[in-house]
Amino acid sequence: MMAGRPLVVIVVMLALLVAPRAGSTQQPTKIPRIGMLNISGPEQPEGRMFVDVFRQALGERGYVEGRNIVIEHRWAEGKIERLPTFAAELVRLKVDLIVAGATPQARAAKQATATIPIVAWAMQDPVHDGLVASLARPGGNITGLTFLGPELVPKLLALLKEALPAVSRVAALWHPGGYAERTKQVMAKNAEVAARRLGVNLQFVGADRPSDLDGAFSAMARGRAEALIVFPSPMLYSERRRIVALAAKHRLPAIHNAREWADLGGLMAYGASIPALVRRSVEYVDKILKGAKPADLPVEQPSKYELVINLKTGKALGLTIPQSVLARADEIIN
Repeated sequence: MMAGRPLVVIVVMLALLVAPRAGSTQQPTKIPRIGMLNISGPEQPEGRMFVDVFRQALGERGYVEGRNIVIEHRWAEGKIERLPTFAAELVRLKVDLIVAGATPQARAAKQATATIPIVAWAMQDPVHDGLVASLARPGGNITGLTFLGPELVPKLLALLKEALPAVSRVAALWHPGGYAERTKQVMAKNAEVAARRLGVNLQFVGADRPSDLDGAFSAMARGRAEALIVFPSPMLYSERRRIVALAAKHRLPAIHNAREWADLGGLMAYGASIPALVRRSVEYVDKILKGAKPADLPVEQPSKYELVINLKTGKALGLTIPQSVLARADEIIN
């Protein structure tokens, strides 16, 4: 009988090796699900650009949509009032993370959930908007990147005045409903202080929806505006092609906060690269999916701003941009 024991031991060991291990290979790997709140529509160029850049950056980190990650898209098509409904839908789907491009999407997502992580790539002023406790320690479920819109506005005004020294009346196109009350106040105050310092009379012209734009430009004409500054806003950015066309129609030289405006014919643009912000946001997504908490991930500010000048537009308007401004441009469009 003793002689048979080694055979029994071998059989038992083989059985243990062949038997499935509880809680390991039998359990399917959970595929992360991301909810994406888009303020534009799927057919709009910026909507496609955001998604394409986001997917590419995900792929560089090993995430392939449909294979090891799922993205639930919601498109507001320029109607900000739809964002809260879409954010609530994503919460009901129990997504693992919500990607909210700019402040309006982030605010809608925050109202819908205090627990699901939220990453935003272009918050205007997350502290004053009540999205985070501070840039260094967000403290809640939101983190990402900011381009500090209120601080950017005075720089835009100064550049416009330097490029067009004779200008004294400037229209400021903004989207009052796109900001929290505190951010709106800070942005307006910063603009007014900068305008007084530069000797410029500033005319605030609001547009809360795309249908307001024609009336806004009519108001600028009545105010005898000589130039235009477009405040940061996802809605205005989505309507940039139309705004550039209206500025050309009214012969208003304009400065904007992203190079895409200058590519379409805006005179000047100064700001951070939006595709770069989108790409950078994926690093936050990756960290959170691997266990990091948004509260512990500092909100990042852009490290580089680019100045783009469209000389073709300047010539069409009969303008001569000073060499001191041209020399600082990162790119000149002829």
